[in-house]
Amino acid sequence: MTKSSKPSKIQLNVHEAKTYLSRYLHKVEEGETIVLCRNGLPVAQLIPFPVGKKKRRNIIGLGRGMGRVSPEFFDELTDEDFPGIGL
Repeated sequence: MTKSSKPSKIQLNVHEAKTYLSRYLHKVEEGETIVLCRNGLPVAQLIPFPVGKKKRRNIIGLGRGMGRVSPEFFDELTDEDFPGIGL
């Protein structure tokens, strides 16, 4: 049986976090938790975002050739098309 490794916590002040934010974001991506402190008191916590299944991107043109739009589609609408609306 293996031990479960507990993620480590790093405490730092706000000034240091602003100065080295990208460095600490890499640590968060690696699973560490960052506790931000102001005057030595914890005020916020950066934790890794839960990794889930990536969404599939929509591909433009995927349905190309699957249908067609007739030229009449672009004709101007009239009152006969929508009676009572008053176009």
